[in-house]
Amino acid sequence: MADRTGAFSGSLRFARLTEIAPDEIARHMSDPRMAAHMPLLTGAWDEETAKAFAAAKEACWQRDGLGHWAFLSGEAYAGWGGFQKEGAEWDFGLVLKPDCFGLGPAIARKALRFARSDARIPYVTFLLPPTRRHLRPLARLGAVQTGEVQYEGQTFLKFRLETS
Repeated sequence: MADRTGAFSGSLRFARLTEIAPDEIARHMSDPRMAAHMPLLTGAWDEETAKAFAAAKEACWQRDGLGHWAFLSGEAYAGWGGFQKEGAEWDFGLVLKPDCFGLGPAIARKALRFARSDARIPYVTFLLPPTRRHLRPLARLGAVQTGEVQYEGQTFLKFRLETS
């Protein structure tokens, strides 16, 4: 969590989503600020929704050997994200609690170090809604926009970052 100076305490740690209390995930995903840039997010989440979400992400780990993590700053839950297989591509997502947005660059760097060390991941894709206007962080990482894609009826900007 951020202290009064905006600095984050504790070290960054990646854990499985199943290690996080479902009510914590439900509160995070029910925050109305989350829906501003998540067009697929509809409605409030409850504990059962959060449990089903964590189980679905855990199934990706079982199927693909990789999936989404919970991100912790110290012992505090900061959000979730990671790699999910979309066809032949590994897509990277990052969904942080609003008071933890400042952790995004450090989490992305740590996750991308992981991707660069994993031979299964020659490149990573990012899908962002067109409402996202601050795209410089992706450019700083070396990602390039490859176009737009439709996903579940919504338009997303697609970026690609070579990891090898």
